[in-house]
Amino acid sequence: MNDEATRRIIKNLQARPAPPGPRLTVGLERAEALRLLGSVSIGRIVFTQHALPAIRPVNHVMDDGDIVIRTHEGAALATQTGQAGDPGVVVAYEADAIDPVTHLGWSVVATGYAHLITAPGDLARYETMLRTWVDQRMDYAVRIHPEEVTGVRLIPTPGAGEPAAEAGPGRRS
Repeated sequence: MNDEATRRIIKNLQARPAPPGPRLTVGLERAEALRLLGSVSIGRIVFTQHALPAIRPVNHVMDDGDIVIRTHEGAALATQTGQAGDPGVVVAYEADAIDPVTHLGWSVVATGYAHLITAPGDLARYETMLRTWVDQRMDYAVRIHPEEVTGVRLIPTPGAGEPAAEAGPGRRS
């Protein structure tokens, strides 16, 4: 990207209206958080690499309450999960849908154990269910069984010039 293109992008971003006021965060129940996680296809996996946190953007599919991602040979996560015994490798998975202008939306974090999927039938099934979005061969799949699932919904603050969201399960009014 050249300097002129960068200047145009910055100018367009600066021309956007300022986001509305502060947001309330409302906790989500586990079932709603998992439903929202299943409504998007891209998230971020967090794992440990060389004793430090590593984060990778990946696409996923939900399967019977578990998160499944595909990866490639030689990937740190594939190596770690392939070498792990029970209960697996501790990971976190985060996905969200937050509007960049209004700052309304949600964010979910699932923490649990990751295992390398080795059954040929399962691998073939996930290959058809989950198309990768990178131009790289993805011969491996990893299943994350969420032990802990937390999430928040960002809603307008009542009285900030916007209508308040309706109260409901997992929401406060």
